[in-house]
Amino acid sequence: MADKSDVTLPLSISAGIHIGVIIILALGIDFSHKPEPMQQVSAPAVKAVMVDQQKVANQVEKLKQEKRDAERREQERQAELERKAQEAKQAREREQAQIKQLEQERKQQEIETQKANEATKLAQVKQQQEKEKAVKAEADRKLKEQERKVAEDAAQKAAEKRKVEEAAAAKVETDRKQKEAEAKAKAEKAKADAEAKAEAKAKADAKAKADAKAKADAEAKARAQQEQEMADALAAEQAALSQTMNKQMQSEVGKYTNMIKSTIQRNLVVDESMRGKTCTVSVRLANDGFVISSQTQGGDPNVCRAAKAAILKAGKLPVSPDPAVYNLMKEINLIVEPTF
Repeated sequence: MADKSDVTLPLSISAGIHIGVIIILALGIDFSHKPEPMQQVSAPAVKAVMVDQQKVANQVEKLKQEKRDAERREQERQAELERKAQEAKQAREREQAQIKQLEQERKQQEIETQKANEATKLAQVKQQQEKEKAVKAEADRKLKEQERKVAEDAAQKAAEKRKVEEAAAAKVETDRKQKEAEAKAKAEKAKADAEAKAEAKAKADAKAKADAKAKADAEAKARAQQEQEMADALAAEQAALSQTMNKQMQSEVGKYTNMIKSTIQRNLVVDESMRGKTCTVSVRLANDGFVISSQTQGGDPNVCRAAKAAILKAGKLPVSPDPAVYNLMKEINLIVEPTF
């Protein structure tokens, strides 16, 4: 029993492995390389499970051929299906084209029928219009005939009326001329009276105008003289006030100039080499005294450097709260001379 069990197990393993190889080869997997030798269980077992490799290869080739045949049949089936689908599509397109042609022919026939009906209706309408036109023409003729008779009667009556009116107009014209002659005589008399009155009035107006002009000239002369005197007095007052203000402003300018110089002098670092030497500095100030910029205009280089340093150290310089004085000092030129 033990020997039989030892042989059956290797046979089962070997058979399973060979069946797996056959299935893998049938699915298209290439095992062209030489497989590694399996671990030997025992020499007697391997001899018992040896399989004819040529039969295995033949079986694998058979499976591959069957797979290729199946693929070829499937391709042929797909090609046939596509051919039939294309034929069905072409047949459907031909049918749709025929339906479209029939529909166009039906629509064309409907259009022609409609045109024929419209032509018939148009002819009927035209015939009716011609009939109505003839009836209207006859009615117009009768109306014009009646109007002509009425016009002839009216013309006769108008001629008779015109004769009566002409006679009345002649009488009116005679009366008008008589009244016009009387009115003309009255107008000439009234004109002579008016001219006499106008001449007298013109003389009186001229005298009054001359008197008024003389009076106005005198008043204007007096007013002009008074205005000139007032203007002279005002100009003198303004000149005095301006002179006073200028003096005050110059005093303020001098005061703040001295204050600025004193501030610079306080911050000025001097040495003996600067004795008797000066530097002209141009300073721009904001309305709160902040130094916007400072530029040297000429002088001793050492004094100029010290002056700029002193101004920079001060930062702000004294300025007047009066805008007019500030405007005179917002750009100021200073002569800096060190004191010892």
